[in-house]
Amino acid sequence: MIFFADKKTEITDMTQGSIARHIINFAMPLMMGNIFQQLYNTVDSIIVGNYVGKEALAAIGATSPFVNTLIGFFMGFSTGGGILISQYFGAKNISSLRKAIHTMILSTLILGFFFTAAGIWCNLPLLHLNSTPQDIIEQSHIYLTIHFSGIIFLMLYNIGSGILRALGDSKRPVQFLIISSIINVLLDLFFVISLNLGIAGAAYATMISQAVSAFLVIHAISTGNEVYKINFSELKIDFKILHKILVLGVPGGIQSSLTSFSNVFVQGYINTFGSDCVAGWATFNKIDQICLLPIQSLQMSITTYVGQNFGADNISRAKKGVWIAIMISLGVAVLTFAFMQAFATSLIMLFNKDSGVIYYGKYFLRVCTAFYMIRVINPVFAGALRGFGNTTAPMLLLLNGYVFFRQIYLFVVTHLTQDFFPVSICYPIGWAMCSVSLLVYYICWTQKKFPKNKLLRHN
Repeated sequence: MIFFADKKTEITDMTQGSIARHIINFAMPLMMGNIFQQLYNTVDSIIVGNYVGKEALAAIGATSPFVNTLIGFFMGFSTGGGILISQYFGAKNISSLRKAIHTMILSTLILGFFFTAAGIWCNLPLLHLNSTPQDIIEQSHIYLTIHFSGIIFLMLYNIGSGILRALGDSKRPVQFLIISSIINVLLDLFFVISLNLGIAGAAYATMISQAVSAFLVIHAISTGNEVYKINFSELKIDFKILHKILVLGVPGGIQSSLTSFSNVFVQGYINTFGSDCVAGWATFNKIDQICLLPIQSLQMSITTYVGQNFGADNISRAKKGVWIAIMISLGVAVLTFAFMQAFATSLIMLFNKDSGVIYYGKYFLRVCTAFYMIRVINPVFAGALRGFGNTTAPMLLLLNGYVFFRQIYLFVVTHLTQDFFPVSICYPIGWAMCSVSLLVYYICWTQKKFPKNKLLRHN
């Protein structure tokens, strides 16, 4: 039968078999893929920081919130589509599954052109609005303009890999990212060092490598298994399906984009401490994004796992998998904390050896990683709730901690003191609020929605 995992179909039914094995086996390729995806910007930062200068490194760091704001909204759309596909897959509803896939692909193409125009047109005014230091604003503008010119490639890759992951195939997206990441590194070295193109060279390298990954994943879907294979005659928007995707995806998209946009203001507070602090903060964020990859992978894994089991009406199995994922994530957090505390200085020096950058980067890294045990809880519960189809509650709870409280906190403390320590702990405080609120909500909601004497879902 085409729904079960084998070498030919490349898709995995997670509604039967070992729970821990499914979660780990699915998460490991995702983690590798996320690592290689992070290499896009991380390699840019390492090469630019060492061969162009700390101002260029700060410029890349200052652009991240703007890119993440638009991409965050799109990733919500992608997540909504993935949840719907995993539920259709669990329910063995091939017809609706195919309609969802074709709707997602065409919608992505339309959104891609819109995001390109918006990103190119808005980036310079936003850089000025955000008090970006004058010594880096021109390079930030160049990097953003080139990056947004090719943003559709990143979107196509993410939507294509999201489709494959929803069907239990987390391996091929990794293979495509490995290829594109190698291309990215080689092009970085060629454009930045050999051709001396500076920050523009790093941006061009990223755009070209993202185009390669987009081509590979779309080709895989176009020539793949009949369950998900793209038929261009079916490439149209089913508005009933689109509505379901938006209901599931828009809350997550709003949460991601508003969180990223709020980080524009966090970046504004950081900018007031000068270029060294901006570069140190940018370096910390690059390392922090890599540290979070195992947990992000578990989040995506548990969303697919819960989605498939929810679609199959196996609620007790879905709930058990969530707690297994929590235990795995806590173990990962302990190991990550120990490693980061031991090698903080060496890691910062990979990006830039300026004493000011090292000081700030090491400080931010050691302070924030001390709170990782708290941080890792909320992504798993948020992913599980989304897998169950509840996307509004995670949006509201995460926005409360990551956006509203964080901005109020920063506004107050920066008017009370000019020290950067209160600014550096704004992230951990937000993590704590989100983790506690999601833990309490998840327990209460699942007990009410799926009581022990009523394990099956009834519509």
